Amino acid sequence: MNSRDLDVSEYNSYYQPYIDILGETDLMDGLKTGLASLVDFIAALPDDKMDFAYAPKKWSIAEALVHLIDTERIFQYRALRFSRNDKTPLPGFDQDLFVPQSRANSKGKMVITNEFKAVRMATITLFESLNDEELMRFGVASDSKMSVRALGFLMCGHLKHHRKIIEDRYLGHN
Repeated sequence: MNSRDLDVSEYNSYYQPYIDILGETDLMDGLKTGLASLVDFIAALPDDKMDFAYAPKKWSIAEALVHLIDTERIFQYRALRFSRNDKTPLPGFDQDLFVPQSRANSKGKMVITNEFKAVRMATITLFESLNDEELMRFGVASDSKMSVRALGFLMCGHLKHHRKIIEDRYLGHN
């Protein structure tokens, strides 16, 4: 299942940058590659940069990483509900309320890494268990129709998006 196969009707246009950043990506390869890539990326981050924010009122690197974890948990839950054909509309979430409550800046790199690994492995296990019919099911979240497979690709693209922001704005690798 390739990201280029997604139809724009499978997700809200707000998420288009997360799909675009993927190029041509296989869903399971993207989930697995993202796991290994982010674990290596976190390991290479300087310890003294974890609580660094590149501007006032911007998240620190640790907060951006925990935001990835929180968002993946929420998208994973949506994927489970939709794949089981649950038609109950699901609410959105306010990332700006979640981040300060996460206590991300008090967590070390190993804690964040282990949490990400556990969450991403659960995502991989969930998506490996789904058949083509289940991947094509739809639900409503944040007042928008979304397919299960789109949620999987969004998790891949969201990770790439935030990693690029960390590289460019926090670490100056642009």
